Amino acid sequence: MSMEMSAWHAMWASSRGSGGRRVSMRTVRRILAFVRPHRARMAAFVVTSVVAATLGVATPLMAGAVVNAITAGATGQVVRWSLLIAAAAVAEALLGLLVRWLSSRLGEGLILDLRRAVFAHVLTMPIAFFTRTRTGALVSRLNNDVIGAQRAFSSTLSGLVTNVVALALTVGVMVSLSWPITLCALALLPLFVLPAKRMGRRMAALQREAADHNAAMGNRMTERFSAPGAQLVKLFGDPDVETAEFTDRADKVRAIGVRTAMAQSVFVTALTLVSALALAMVYGIGGVLAGSGRLDAGTVVTLALLITRLYGPMTGLASARVEVMSALVSFERVFEVLDLTPLIRERPGAVDLPDGPLDVRLEGVEFSYPDAEKVSLASLEDVAVLDDRPEEQVLHGVDLSVPAGTMTALVGSSGAGKSTVAQLVTRLQEVDAGAVRIGGVDVRDVRQSSMRQAVSLVSQDGHLFHDTIRANLLLARPEATDEELWQALRQARMESLVRSLPAGLDTVVGERGYRLSGGERQRLTIARLLLARPRVVVLDEATAHLDSTSEAAVQAALADALVGRTSIVIAHRLSTVRSADQICVLEAGRVVERGTHRELLAAGGRYAELYRTQFAEPRTA
Repeated sequence: MSMEMSAWHAMWASSRGSGGRRVSMRTVRRILAFVRPHRARMAAFVVTSVVAATLGVATPLMAGAVVNAITAGATGQVVRWSLLIAAAAVAEALLGLLVRWLSSRLGEGLILDLRRAVFAHVLTMPIAFFTRTRTGALVSRLNNDVIGAQRAFSSTLSGLVTNVVALALTVGVMVSLSWPITLCALALLPLFVLPAKRMGRRMAALQREAADHNAAMGNRMTERFSAPGAQLVKLFGDPDVETAEFTDRADKVRAIGVRTAMAQSVFVTALTLVSALALAMVYGIGGVLAGSGRLDAGTVVTLALLITRLYGPMTGLASARVEVMSALVSFERVFEVLDLTPLIRERPGAVDLPDGPLDVRLEGVEFSYPDAEKVSLASLEDVAVLDDRPEEQVLHGVDLSVPAGTMTALVGSSGAGKSTVAQLVTRLQEVDAGAVRIGGVDVRDVRQSSMRQAVSLVSQDGHLFHDTIRANLLLARPEATDEELWQALRQARMESLVRSLPAGLDTVVGERGYRLSGGERQRLTIARLLLARPRVVVLDEATAHLDSTSEAAVQAALADALVGRTSIVIAHRLSTVRSADQICVLEAGRVVERGTHRELLAAGGRYAELYRTQFAEPRTA
């Protein structure tokens, strides 16, 4: 490694500070647990790094021997030493490639294991986790922090091994050749290492500031470039103001970039100068000793080459603690996510739901949404401290029975607990007391795979992934054939539209399905529902945001989709639930009325009040 490259490495390593945080031994033990499956590759990596470092120190010795052979006129020895140098160079190059391959396999394998663990764990978290967490912060854990952890093995570990071996061999050889020159060379070491630490703190501050400015600029782009954000800006925003505010953020990124570049250049220039002075000292003192006959010319060359391999390892080891702590903190941030306890788990001995039609019963159900501390992290919400408001009870002793093959409608004021019931039936949330039973089995005792196959939910936003129509449908049943896809689209009143598209089933629907209208998105989610063939269906305001024409098309598709299935329909529009087998009115987390449409109107209670409010004729002047 050249002097300049050593300086750049020292600057970069020192800039990744840990902020003074202590990392527990528990974190180290958990890291070792992730490393254990890769221990064979780790051993090969360490051994190869040691051999490569040894060759790096051997080359200057052979170069010195060549010079001595030249001055002695021993042509044969010159040729032999030259061939050995060439062979060592080839071997060192091949070993370097092997070290790089092993470190890449080790680091990338660790990235894969960490990402897989975090991704799988996040999928087990309750819906409350996703409603509180900033998606960008969570994605950063899977990208930036995992890569920071990976660097510990692909870069830091390699540097530690090779630097320790190279430093020990280099100092040992230099002392054996000339201890006075070695001491003089080491005397300049503080001029090399101390600026690295001082500039490291400066660079760490600049890096943090740059990260903050980049995050602010990135967040603004993300918000404005999404379909809803762009629409909001076009309706209410001033393009000149928006551009000016973005330019202000981008200008801060530019300014910090210039400051960082200049700090880096000053640092590297200073350390390169110190290295050059050390080299000049070796040539000066070595030349004087060689001129007086107390040192061979070849030894001077050897010492000069070794000095170039001395300061790199020393600086690397000086900054190794910063690198290690930075990597450990990255691991700790990843483990923070892994340590979040899922509130919904599959119990040992869980069973499948019984075959045939399924009824749904809620028995004395009590529920409060979990507080922030149970489901989130302040760092993932981008807040200093989590919201510490106490849990507020949403449902109070709810009893509800939905016979197999019938439709039950849930109506009531906003915030009455209707969507909460939907989440409990689909086990997106867990009851605090009481029980939700499907087919007579407590959902807490049911395998999650059995729940997915038997129970489905269609919400009001009709969410679709930025993928093809085919991929969005196959999410429900990956093994479905094209004929089954077309049959589901036919029943959802979407076949003619999809066939009219140039790419048909392979048409990309856009982010969240925005290339389709609201009614088309909902009918596509209904097609997905039909493909899943659930026995219990929950519709949570499935037509709330549709115009009359789209609502009619979706209602017709739903009529076919719900035939023979047990269904719970949540709606504000009472016209959509008049044909339900029973209607339950929820208010303040309690069932206050139940019956058919006619019975509830005749009772003159809360349902009748809601109905009159919706269908009252406007007054005329």
